[in-house]
Amino acid sequence: MELSDCSNEYEKLVVRMNMPRVVIDNGVCPNSTVVKIDSARGPGILLESVQLLTDMNLWIKKAYISSDGKWNMDVFHVSDLNGNKLTDENLIRYIEKSIETSHYSKTEGYTGLTALELTGTDRVGLLSEVFAVLADLQCDVVEAKAWTHNGRIASMIYVKDVNSGTPINGDSDRVQRIEGQLRNLLKTDDDYQNDTRACVMYGGNTHMERRLHQKMFMDRDYEKKFEYENSPTVLVQNLPKRGYSVVNLQCKDRMKLLFDVVCTLTDMAYVVFHAAVRTVGETAFLEFYVRHSDGHPVSSEPERQRLVQCLQAAVERRTVKGLRLELCTVDRPGLLAEVTRVLRENGLNIARAEISTKEGIARNVFYVTDANGDLIDPEIIKSIREKIGIDGLSVEEPFPVSCREAVEKEQQQEQQDHQGRNGGGTMLVSLGSLVMRNLYQLGLFKSYF
Repeated sequence: MELSDCSNEYEKLVVRMNMPRVVIDNGVCPNSTVVKIDSARGPGILLESVQLLTDMNLWIKKAYISSDGKWNMDVFHVSDLNGNKLTDENLIRYIEKSIETSHYSKTEGYTGLTALELTGTDRVGLLSEVFAVLADLQCDVVEAKAWTHNGRIASMIYVKDVNSGTPINGDSDRVQRIEGQLRNLLKTDDDYQNDTRACVMYGGNTHMERRLHQKMFMDRDYEKKFEYENSPTVLVQNLPKRGYSVVNLQCKDRMKLLFDVVCTLTDMAYVVFHAAVRTVGETAFLEFYVRHSDGHPVSSEPERQRLVQCLQAAVERRTVKGLRLELCTVDRPGLLAEVTRVLRENGLNIARAEISTKEGIARNVFYVTDANGDLIDPEIIKSIREKIGIDGLSVEEPFPVSCREAVEKEQQQEQQDHQGRNGGGTMLVSLGSLVMRNLYQLGLFKSYF
């Protein structure tokens, strides 16, 4: 055997030895499925494992993470969205195979699409204007996600030519025209971060939510501008004898919480050596033993404060109060521009958006608030009624049962409370009815809050 052949065989052996080994057990815990992952230590390995589990819509309720020398031993207690164990054998085998090959072949590909990245100062109606510009420039939005936090916005949008269905990267004049118009939309007189206004276009593969965390972090959205209710509690302490910084985080539990926190630790170049995650009721407790990539723990008070702020921001970005609207309909050119225009004209601000298109069906999810980022004020509803000329708003088909039940519950509360303390909740449902009635008249509304 030649030397080169020996070298190739040795490389294959190293790869096989370092590939993650996965064991999925349904008998250990009565309420969740246990996923055990043993893998060689490496940059980003923990994040990739957490990312893969969350991308499968698995809820991580408990976790134990430990690094022993050059090896990781991670245990995750997961359930489906309904809080049940995983019972589908095909899904279990798919999880095992995906994790075992994820560190060598996992990518989120958008072949044949052009990616747009936007960051800047958020304002009411901005996303509506962005989608209107793209529609005017004959760009069809296939996938998009947008987050807002602390007065900033970050968005990733994948587009193709509306006529040919091909990427637009090759047309440099068109690219410059799109970038120029989107930059103009993002400009504001009081923008304090000029370098975040540009629209960046590129090709390649990336994880959208991973990239949104990076864009928000680079945009310094963690610098406090607004106070958030129920902001997560973060404590950072050093263990000098062991050379670790201990990070404790407490907040309301939700989907993708661990992913958001590990993303930010990774972006800040902290390495997780040990961690424990548990939930008690609706509260999540996360503890991490970390060091900076240079091998040192947190070394100064400004660094500690920055770490606290960044972790709080990581949790807050996905925690949006407001009305949830989900639209599902046959895709067509200009659909997003039309839908978001209706929301803007009704005085609603899009705090977060998730846009997807599959097999000709568009599924759009919006989280909307009033112009101040708060729940809807009754006076705004009165103004919208006068403008549109619709009286006696009520919840009607095709609204789902869950929505009707919410209205019936509010009506019962009103009857029991003659002082009107629950009127705001009724108005909130009524505003949702008004907005969705307009969308339904356009033939767009399919689903629910």
